[in-house]
Amino acid sequence: MGRGRVQLKRIENKISRQVTFSKRRSGLLKKAKEISILCDADVALIIFSSKGKLFEYSSDLSSMDNILERYERHSQAQSQGIPINLELRASWTLEQPKLLSRIEALQRNLRNYAGEDLDLMSLRELQHLEHQIDTALRRVRSRKNQLVNESISQQQKEVRALQEQNNVLIKQLEQQNHAQNSTSFTQQSQQPMMPLPSLPMGLDEQMIQETTQSEEVGAHVGAGNNISLPHWMISHVNR
Repeated sequence: MGRGRVQLKRIENKISRQVTFSKRRSGLLKKAKEISILCDADVALIIFSSKGKLFEYSSDLSSMDNILERYERHSQAQSQGIPINLELRASWTLEQPKLLSRIEALQRNLRNYAGEDLDLMSLRELQHLEHQIDTALRRVRSRKNQLVNESISQQQKEVRALQEQNNVLIKQLEQQNHAQNSTSFTQQSQQPMMPLPSLPMGLDEQMIQETTQSEEVGAHVGAGNNISLPHWMISHVNR
């Protein structure tokens, strides 16, 4: 047998009523989430229990107020018979002061970060500003140290690469010098010996005779022979 149709009326049993509320509430929130995702619709759901407890859902956590404002403007425009374009214009008119106030707050924060307009700030606001600046400084220093370390590492790699290139060039230069020295030594060893110049014929015999005579005369003089020589010859021999 199939399940019978539930009669729509107030459940008298308190426990059954609370269980049914929890189940139907979960199903309703699920359906609202599905339609907002599948159809790209702005959905806002508000539920109050019998005890006054609030349950709500919106397609965006920050869009509940925006959806309610749009609903109020749309309802007011329909009740007054205002065309759609005028409704949009009215919406922009309402959004403009909010945007201007937000821009002013952001500009004031920028001035505070630069150390300006601090007289009107309370002690708690100054402490909060100091904490934000300290956090920002830590992030800036961390990023700066990271960039410095990366730069040092890159420079070290470049230095090692240059040293390796320098060592290769030194080895090539030593090999080239060694090859040049070996070639020069081989060429010198292969060159023929130059002959000594020859003396004119008869001159070498005359020089030999004169040398022999000088040696004999010197030997006689050194041995103390009784041969007496003139002083001019002795001086000539000693030369």
